[in-house]
Amino acid sequence: MKREYLTIDEPVPSGAETVTRAIPDEVVLASSQERPALFGILVDRYAAPFQRLAERVVRERTLAEDVVQEAFVKIYRYAKRFKRGEDRKFSSWAYKIVLNTAITHYHKAKKREWQLPEDVDPTVAEARVEFQKAVRDRETEAVVRSVLETMPKDLASLLRTYYLEDQSYKTIAASQEISIGALKMKLFRARKLFRKLGA
Repeated sequence: MKREYLTIDEPVPSGAETVTRAIPDEVVLASSQERPALFGILVDRYAAPFQRLAERVVRERTLAEDVVQEAFVKIYRYAKRFKRGEDRKFSSWAYKIVLNTAITHYHKAKKREWQLPEDVDPTVAEARVEFQKAVRDRETEAVVRSVLETMPKDLASLLRTYYLEDQSYKTIAASQEISIGALKMKLFRARKLFRKLGA
């Protein structure tokens, strides 16, 4: 009968690369819950490819290292949630965790770069410039667009019209048949929601 785990009595394979390579990832993961030292086998196997994946997303080596470290913690913590099956391998499950972790870090890092001022008056020139810069930046364009797509259509449209199309208060207020004061408050709410969804 095929063994599905490493026994507690068994010494941790060290210095025997051919032996450790022969142990399936799923077996190492399950066994590491009783013998945490065994998790080091997975770290050795996947640290480099995880780092490459994380760097492709966050574009920064140091941040990618943080992503990988956090991902390994999640993999170990949620090991019992992994369900082995013919169509599900440890590697695909683990890579998904790394990818999701990297995307979360990317969003947070970029949010700090293109976060708009929290002042009540949305006419501040810096706010418009930063928003336009963020959308035109190739690395952040997809993130900004995805945040806008999750917003109510009227608020997303307002941000695009004012910040990206450079339309004046007067023009926008007339098209929406509201006062300029009401427009300012609506634009402020739109920016506030944008920041929240981009967190």
